Amino acid sequence: MKTFSITDIGKKRNMNQDFIFSSEKPVGNLPNLFIVADGMGGHKAGDYASMCAVNTIIENIEQSKEKDPKKLLDEAIHEANKAVILKSKEDEAYAGMGTTVVACSVFGGEMLVANVGDSRLYVINKEITQITNDHSLVEEMVRRGEVDRVLAREHPDKHIITRAVGVSSSLEVDFFNVKLKKKDNILLCSDGLTNMIEDREIRQVVLAQRDVAEKAEKLIETANLNGGNDNISVIVIDPYADEV
Repeated sequence: MKTFSITDIGKKRNMNQDFIFSSEKPVGNLPNLFIVADGMGGHKAGDYASMCAVNTIIENIEQSKEKDPKKLLDEAIHEANKAVILKSKEDEAYAGMGTTVVACSVFGGEMLVANVGDSRLYVINKEITQITNDHSLVEEMVRRGEVDRVLAREHPDKHIITRAVGVSSSLEVDFFNVKLKKKDNILLCSDGLTNMIEDREIRQVVLAQRDVAEKAEKLIETANLNGGNDNISVIVIDPYADEV
């Protein structure tokens, strides 16, 4: 396995409210762990929400004796939800904050994915496949047939998310089990990437570069060239890189 992670403030924001974590080595009972979180809220609140959520997830996984990967991730994300809510109640400056979380762990030829919000995980090879579902108002409108998917990219409400960590005591986490094939690339990213680059171009960029670092850096560069309207976070994973 080879991985590369990078986060960038973008061209329009004065602070980075994204927070990422990448470990090819075991974290608790998980063989590896990768997380992208995109915070929301007032000044510094979104920044704190994403950092708090990711650090709480890591801490809980490291301390847990749970062996089942799905239960382990689910419990950790729920603890992160409690931690963000607690801080928002303790300090008025943090009221209303929340964060997306997309995370994965790779087990040989399979991957477990967890998702809350509209940060995404893709598998890229001959095709680009979005594994996660966006928890957003516009995505719900697309699913109901009220908005065309192409027009949805420019919809004024596209930033409104319907599910986030730290917003409500009742939290539902989506889980996906994915079988991986040789030459698959895994991409975790915040919407600062996907709002600036369409899926087909993401695939073209990823497949045109030689290694995971070039793939990640070129995605950031392209998003910034297209406007860089938001913070941009990217983790690229080549799960079979060490195999001959």
